Amino acid sequence: MTTGRMLATLAGALAWFAGLSAPGLAQEPITLGEMNSYTTLPAFTGPYRKGWELALEEINAAGGIDGRPVTVVSRDDNGKPADAIRIAEEFVASDDVAIVWGGFFSNVGLALTDFAKQRQVPYLATEPLADAIVWSQGNRYTFRLRPSTAMQAAMLAEEAAKMDATRWATIAPNYAYGTDAVTAFKAELKKRKPEVEFVGEQWPPQGKLDAGPTVRALEAMKPDAIFNVTFGADLAKFVREGDIRGLFDGREVVSLLSGEPEYLEPLGAEAPEGWIVTGYPWYDIDTPEHDAFRKAYEAKYGEHPYAGSLVGYNSMLAIAAALSKAGATDAESLVAAFEGLEVPDAPSGPFTFREADHQSTMGAWVGRTAVRDGQGVMVDWRYADGADYLPSPEEARKLRPAE
Repeated sequence: MTTGRMLATLAGALAWFAGLSAPGLAQEPITLGEMNSYTTLPAFTGPYRKGWELALEEINAAGGIDGRPVTVVSRDDNGKPADAIRIAEEFVASDDVAIVWGGFFSNVGLALTDFAKQRQVPYLATEPLADAIVWSQGNRYTFRLRPSTAMQAAMLAEEAAKMDATRWATIAPNYAYGTDAVTAFKAELKKRKPEVEFVGEQWPPQGKLDAGPTVRALEAMKPDAIFNVTFGADLAKFVREGDIRGLFDGREVVSLLSGEPEYLEPLGAEAPEGWIVTGYPWYDIDTPEHDAFRKAYEAKYGEHPYAGSLVGYNSMLAIAAALSKAGATDAESLVAAFEGLEVPDAPSGPFTFREADHQSTMGAWVGRTAVRDGQGVMVDWRYADGADYLPSPEEARKLRPAE
């Protein structure tokens, strides 16, 4: 090889290596740290993972974020706050993540909310519903996707106020999600119907409902109606024991989340009929955005989407929108991007992350339960826009600690 050809070859190689580090050609991935209670509550978190994986695949197929692929480091928090904090520390120290996101149980979400504040790392709470996450313990670095307990309780109270019932009993798991839900429902219902009274409460530990004594205690209160916040296996035990003992005969039941297929489908033909619920009637939603999501999900996984699927998908859409808007991956740029962020093409409809409290306006479907072809479904439903069930920005700021 001549000296001239050798120099030309070397020059070409140097140009190629220089091109790899050029800003326009850099393909360094953006890493996200995700965790959830995968082994503790697989009925929800399994579809949730499928939802965000579908969105991630679509985002990267479309070129990623400004040409950078997105990768996710995912862990199981076992439903334990201590495990969640340990994992979040590993995300920051070892994985150099741009955002921490996920969580199911409210106690986990609250622990990660504090972590985000202390470490100044953006955290997107996808499923935890405790009001404190964005209000009393809210902070600059924490945002929440799903409508909170207060929002969904207000949606249900709006329907409950139309009933003749005045004597109410409640049953809810004894942790932040349950206590917040009962407190909010009481306040919202009394606001709309001052004459109602609450004649008793039951507070079973989450996942450990002793259905017989609980149902007997509720029956002894002689309520006109019941507000229920149990879910998962506890809901199934409550429904079956209540049916056996006639607890629901002649009584209205208002039930948070019970229209979600994760919790309704396992009941089969035993699903309650006529309960007012929040949920996800995937089988009857007819919008272009939801149709596209449903078809893609069914094609990839061979099953219909669940509420968890929708939450996972919307989470990834929101994160991608924030990254694109920020044009950077540092914490301050991402926080600024999330404040006021609009996500226009979500399968559930457009939503925005409010600047005032970092709560998104993603809504929920409200309707009644029924049995169709041996399967529990939602009927007579409507989509309740989350923006309609939030305090004003001025009121929301007063609910948050000074920063």
